[in-house]
Amino acid sequence: MLPLPAKATAPFYTSDLRGSIALTRDAPLWQRLLRVTGPGLLVAVGYMDPGNWATDIEAGSRYGMALLWVVLASSLSAMLLQTLSLRLGVIARKDLARACRDRYPPAVSRSLWIFAEIAIVACDVAEVLGTALALHLLFGISILVGIAITAFDTVLVLGLQGRGFRQVEAIVLGLVGTIGVCFAIEIVLVGPAWGEVVGGLVPRLANFHDGHALLVAIGILGATVMPHNLYLHSAIVQTRMVADDDRSRADAIRLSTFDTVFSLSLAFVINAAILILAASAFHANGRADVTEIQDAYQLLEPLVGGVFASVVFGVALLAAGQSSTVTGTIAGQVLMEGFVDLRIAPWQRRLITRSLALIPAFVGVQWLGDAGIGTLLVGSQVVLSMQLPFAIWPLIRLTGDPATMGRYAIGPIMKGTAWTLFVAITGANAWLLKDFVT
Repeated sequence: MLPLPAKATAPFYTSDLRGSIALTRDAPLWQRLLRVTGPGLLVAVGYMDPGNWATDIEAGSRYGMALLWVVLASSLSAMLLQTLSLRLGVIARKDLARACRDRYPPAVSRSLWIFAEIAIVACDVAEVLGTALALHLLFGISILVGIAITAFDTVLVLGLQGRGFRQVEAIVLGLVGTIGVCFAIEIVLVGPAWGEVVGGLVPRLANFHDGHALLVAIGILGATVMPHNLYLHSAIVQTRMVADDDRSRADAIRLSTFDTVFSLSLAFVINAAILILAASAFHANGRADVTEIQDAYQLLEPLVGGVFASVVFGVALLAAGQSSTVTGTIAGQVLMEGFVDLRIAPWQRRLITRSLALIPAFVGVQWLGDAGIGTLLVGSQVVLSMQLPFAIWPLIRLTGDPATMGRYAIGPIMKGTAWTLFVAITGANAWLLKDFVT
């Protein structure tokens, strides 16, 4: 691991970190992999946030393993889109926000910026609710007090200043590792029927035997791909310094793609574990009505046996809420620097985002009560779904443009697959939004 240059000292800005970690083409493969690994992990955090938990728990509780293949399909879709994002960053040396600003008229660029900022706030609402709920379950404090406590996570971001990007990646790795270990313990405790798990990975349209099953499947898809992750990934891959020759660029794309696929595979395993846990603990015991995270926590103890299972579940939820704090802050900086060329300190950016997220979280819980957290989480995913097409469209256009990407512009097969995915996600999100408002 190479030391970071002095320019990465506190407070760091995303644009200052470009090329701060050198990639040596002639180094052994394992060294090159270690140096390139990290951005994919930060992106994968967005695929484990509390907003995903509600849809996975409902899918497992209501339908057992039947919709597990939807989690797999959604993860594969995310891998494709994140691969396009990293290609843009490695080859064009621009993040998606900056590329949109350079390509589109100011009115269009500013509109895309607003949509992306809304997406970050919506994601942060899910983080606030997830963290507050975890504090409530673990320590018995009220949800409203838990929401107030989340306002102070700016201290975490302050503590990261001057640590360098590698240290940020290490902290996120620790949080993600905590989530993974917790769910590994849960799976061992519930002892799923592995034959049913394997069967659930096989796509079967017959699984959509009712309209609600299709709705839950669309919810899984809509909650998986995060718009701000497409902006984030194209920026943080630039922390790796790539030599200006075709061989080095091709090597960087291959290694970064491996980092992305590996990290998102980990996210898939965790999301699948949530669904498998719900299917094994609830659906298999005749409890198809468990659709709220807090219900899942309360029922794990009597169904699995012992308070340990529910405590581990709560710890995983707390880690999921906190791990997105760091990446959300970096993504916010990417948007502001890319779209409007505005640089502010990380803690200031975090304070703005968290302040905007606290308002709907407070109002929603005050209005709907603790039982409305599931509704609020789904609502945050609907908002994210509405913003997603506005990030996918320019990403496909830019990565398919030889003027931007040169010989590394995506070919007809990848472009056709990406556009098909765009249509599918847009249609699925439209269905989800229609059901949510009616």
